[in-house]
Amino acid sequence: MADNALMADTALTQSVPPTLLVLGDSLSAEYGLAKGSGWVALLEQRLAMEKRAVKVVNASISGDTTSGGLVRLPALLKQHAPAILVVELGGNDALRGLPLEMTRENLRAMVRLAQAAKAQVLLLGMQVPPNYGPDYAQQFAASFATVAKEQKTALVPFFLKDVADAPNAADLFQSDRIHPTAAAHPILLNNVWPGLKRLLP
Repeated sequence: MADNALMADTALTQSVPPTLLVLGDSLSAEYGLAKGSGWVALLEQRLAMEKRAVKVVNASISGDTTSGGLVRLPALLKQHAPAILVVELGGNDALRGLPLEMTRENLRAMVRLAQAAKAQVLLLGMQVPPNYGPDYAQQFAASFATVAKEQKTALVPFFLKDVADAPNAADLFQSDRIHPTAAAHPILLNNVWPGLKRLLP
């Protein structure tokens, strides 16, 4: 009986798909978009098409910062026990002029929490427009690579590549010039996919 129970438990464990948790801000929360048209929803569709059994949980909140993400993360890790954590935070830190070292330390702390919970982490790097000043812009962009290297975790160097720096960038953003349009979100997914694919079971 004990052997049968163990086999049943093992079969159940094997049948439960791993969870991929996305911790982000408005760029991942479908701000200003029709439901189902953001990159996280498109990721779910791609995983299904490729017959990859992965459960996607989108815990993104518009306006969130790295500080907010750090506060929310422990409960999310406990609730969902993700195999993979995608961190898409930091843009709002820059918009609010928060200290760079605070952003870096929050990112480090989130990575460490996830790794302690046996989750692999993918950081999505962000950049700010040059009007923030070249020094700040350079240091902000480097923060993500610095944390990824220190914590030995995966990195997408620039989440908005081929969107924010595209020749037709104006057409790929909503009227606020901050949030990408639905047409841009497949590009965002393509930016994330190569790094994410390496972490998938």
